[in-house]
Amino acid sequence: MIINTGSRTDIPAFFHKWFLNRVDEGFVCSKNPYNNDIYKYPIRPDVVDCMCFCSKNPKMLVKKIDKLSEYNQFWFMTINAYGKDVEVNVPDYKRVIKTFKRLSNYVGPNALEWRYDPIFVTEKYNLDFHIEKFAEISSELSEYTNFCTISFIDLYKKVVRNFPKAREVEVEEQLIIGENFSKIAHDFDIQIKTCLEGTLLDQFGCDSSGCMTQKVIERAIGNNLKLPKGKYRNRECDCIFGRDIGAYNTCLHGCRYCYANSNMKLVKRNQKLHNPDSPLLLGEVKESDVVKEISEPSYIETREKVLPLKRTFQSTLL
Repeated sequence: MIINTGSRTDIPAFFHKWFLNRVDEGFVCSKNPYNNDIYKYPIRPDVVDCMCFCSKNPKMLVKKIDKLSEYNQFWFMTINAYGKDVEVNVPDYKRVIKTFKRLSNYVGPNALEWRYDPIFVTEKYNLDFHIEKFAEISSELSEYTNFCTISFIDLYKKVVRNFPKAREVEVEEQLIIGENFSKIAHDFDIQIKTCLEGTLLDQFGCDSSGCMTQKVIERAIGNNLKLPKGKYRNRECDCIFGRDIGAYNTCLHGCRYCYANSNMKLVKRNQKLHNPDSPLLLGEVKESDVVKEISEPSYIETREKVLPLKRTFQSTLL
């Protein structure tokens, strides 16, 4: 089984205590956002093939990552260089880079990938800005990861409402970014990937197969997966998403471009429903609730895992 923590919120940034409590208790409950069904998933090393994280600031969970030493992990860390006018509560990108390096020293560069997304273009955040910052961050991360996923802003209704200055990135702009980013990434031995962006940037050497494919997970865990046909795939890309345990409208980063939050008033209201000791990220499991226990085996072809080398941290990094 693959556990996914990052498609609906940033669990490492805001709910690390809850997550570690779930690991200690050996199970987690997740509510389907569309019909309120509740699913119960086991969290045990013999059935969880990989824990997948996506975060803009995992500092607090990274400090306690030894508690996850029995589990294979795959991490995405988003590092942009936008200001507080766009990423309201995200730390300065230079601070996040330090956390990235610390995490890479633990899980290894094959299990940690960088995201530079979403890309949008304004008078302030113009093409020159993106090219300059991408080069700067690439130079810092070149020894700590091998891959970077880029994407362009999607104008969902909630994004248009919360970020009225946003506009679609024109094809000509995408080509300029693709060509320049590819040259920079090549210089620093980083492979650029795209996901759900078509094949436009393939001409520059980008990989458009997806950001979290089976190949990506296998590379992170050091083993092959034998997934049932169609398992975990629900989009046009080749990505596998696992069992998502997050919840929408809970992320406090307050990014203007966010697709997972309707508005910050709702997010702050939902925070009052969070109990670190509850099986659910939001609220409690009631006696009247029907909880469906999911029994899912390991999909690793052999349980003789090639575990990543465990490293120790230098406390001065954070």
